[in-house]
Amino acid sequence: MGARKSAGKTVKANRPVKRAKPARPADARDRVLREHVLYLLKEGGAHVGFEKALAGLPENLRGARVEGLPFTPWRLLEHLRLAQGDILEFSRNPKHVSPAWPDGYWPGTDAPQGPGDWDRSVASFRADLKAMQRLVSNPKTDLYARIPHGNGQTVLREALLIADHNAYHLGQLVMLRRLLGSWHD
Repeated sequence: MGARKSAGKTVKANRPVKRAKPARPADARDRVLREHVLYLLKEGGAHVGFEKALAGLPENLRGARVEGLPFTPWRLLEHLRLAQGDILEFSRNPKHVSPAWPDGYWPGTDAPQGPGDWDRSVASFRADLKAMQRLVSNPKTDLYARIPHGNGQTVLREALLIADHNAYHLGQLVMLRRLLGSWHD
């Protein structure tokens, strides 16, 4: 079949017209984005998750140092907990006051001071992570809206910050555990 002219345009005869795929509805795009962010927060992606990074760490190594490194497993755990808690509270509480930087984001000791300190820190980290996951998964949360008491931050940005920050320091914890001889793939 040849081409024919119609109103000054060349048209290919008997060829199906390609139609653009309809854009995904905004609510479907929103759902997919939330799923991706939750995947990152729930130990997804190319990094070790919180549970695996801490699993099997002997109690006697929780305050152990390796020469040349400025942190211990306890310091990393507490830093993760403190930073994540601050980011979460900033995201949802306009009256939240962040700790002083940097001292307010790191513990003052290399090791837990009491028998339940480690377990309380782990439980608090888990609870705050779940709270951020609930915030992200709630369709009433506008992930793109600027946080009114911030200076440009959004819940999306803060959730990604938690995922990124956690991945970075959990990688340090794995490295430290390898150096302490306490990491098994």
